[in-house]
Amino acid sequence: MNSNKFTVENLSKALFVVNKHAKTAIDPKFLYELKKKTIEKLLAEGKAQKIGLHFSKNPKLSKQTSTVLIECGDYLFHQLPSKEDFQNLPHLGDLDDQHRNPKAQVSLKQAKSLLVAYTGLKPPQPKNPYVQTNTHYMSPFAKRFGER
Repeated sequence: MNSNKFTVENLSKALFVVNKHAKTAIDPKFLYELKKKTIEKLLAEGKAQKIGLHFSKNPKLSKQTSTVLIECGDYLFHQLPSKEDFQNLPHLGDLDDQHRNPKAQVSLKQAKSLLVAYTGLKPPQPKNPYVQTNTHYMSPFAKRFGER
């Protein structure tokens, strides 16, 4: 994959890899934010289009919800709908289990770096669990050793 080229093929493969890893990640917040920003930019540039609405496969609180089906190159993605989507897009009913996105041979690191460069979204800075901070609480009544 040419990481310097923002082609529909490269971006859709990277988006597929990021979305796939977000579903199983321990902290998927940044990956889903990256997916959302990428899709918004692709839609704005005309490199992706909204196809219609699908019923969600796993509705929250047993209430039926819908998601927007978005086509980008050879790949299909789902995203939460806006109010305008319900008015402007046709409802396609249940998800089609027959369709599968093609496999993408791209590492998560390559995919993230391409989408970060494309969207300009800053990745979160990792916290080092081994660095101690000097914020331990000391009671105002406590005396240090030797001050008694």
